[in-house]
Formats: sequence, structure tokens, C-alpha cells
Amino acid sequence: MLDLSYQNYTGKRQGYALNILWDFDGTLFDTYPAYTHAFLTVVGEHIPEKEIYQNLKVSFAHAVRYYAVSSDKEAEIKEIIKKLVPADLKPFDQVEEILKFADKNVIMTHKKRAQVLDILQHYGWEKYFVDMVAGDDGFPRKPDAASYKYLHNKHGVDLAIGDRELDLLPAKELGISTCMFQGQCKAADYQLENYADFFKLDFLVTKQ
Repeated sequence: MLDLSYQNYTGKRQGYALNILWDFDGTLFDTYPAYTHAFLTVVGEHIPEKEIYQNLKVSFAHAVRYYAVSSDKEAEIKEIIKKLVPADLKPFDQVEEILKFADKNVIMTHKKRAQVLDILQHYGWEKYFVDMVAGDDGFPRKPDAASYKYLHNKHGVDLAIGDRELDLLPAKELGISTCMFQGQCKAADYQLENYADFFKLDFLVTKQ
């Protein structure tokens, strides 16, 4: 098994520390276009692609309920998604520069650990992460804060980044600063449309 221990990470810098908790789907990797296509293939092209995308961003379960997808069709969608290869799931532009900049990066995702590691290894990104809580690790799902508390207690998280309010609410509960990617919500202290603008955040000026 891949070792994501701190000893294997070499991103420390002198006199400054920034530890980031990341969501995975829609935050580190632009996975929703591929998921939307899978959904569209099964449910039918009469539904606007943008509408499916927006409902999937809420959650897969929400989209299934919204479109009253049968259990057979839901299984078919999941099978298509299961067959996606890492090359189908691209990282967002400029996010790697932030991963390099941070002292520690950790992931909290509902995705299964093996799936996450396959994607990280494909892009050579496993070296950027010191820890991860995945969907099969036994923690309650977001917005329960248990997984965030676990990672925060181990690594002293300074900032949580996600693309849904669901990703930020646990961090707010713990007093961790929050950043919304490509969206807006009341739980966000900061908002980014592009990761190229990350280094303009007031948060970084305050930390320094």
C-alpha cells in the first residue's frame, strides 16, 4: 500500500507553515464532467447537461433522487463511472502550485481510498499529501466534523478548500478558515474561481 506518511513529504519551508485540507472531486480534480457524461448516457440526452452537472455537484444521491433514477439505472451509471481511468479525470489548472507551496496537504473525501490513490499515482501527486480520510475509512459523511477533527488534531489544519458548502461546514465548526472553489456560500471565508488567484488571498498575507 502507498505510504502517505509525513516522512515521505519534503515540502517544508523555513519560518512559514500552511496546512491545507482538500476535498477531492470538483476541488483537486475536475471529475464532474466525466460523471455528468455517465449520468447523461444512462438517463437520456433530453436533460440539459448543465442541469445534471449542477445536481451532481450537490451529491450523486441528490441527482438520483431528483431525476427519480431507478436502482437498475443507478447501478448502470455507477458501472460507467467505475470504468473511468485516471486519465479521464484531470486536475484543475494551477492547483499543483498550491500543493507545492503548502507545508502539509491532507484530503477528506467520500471517494474510496483505492480510487483516490490510483488517480494520485497516475499524476505523480501522492508525494504532496501526508494524510487522507477516505469514504471507506469508517468516518461519518460530511457535514459531520469527525473526519476534519481527526485530521486537524494530527496536522493543525489552517485552511479547508472545497467546491460545496458541505465541504466547508465541518471546518467552520472547528474554527478553521475556509475557501470555496468555483462557487459561493455563507460558510466560505474566501472564494476562488481559478487557483491562479490563490496567492492573492488576504489569508496568506495575514499568515506571513
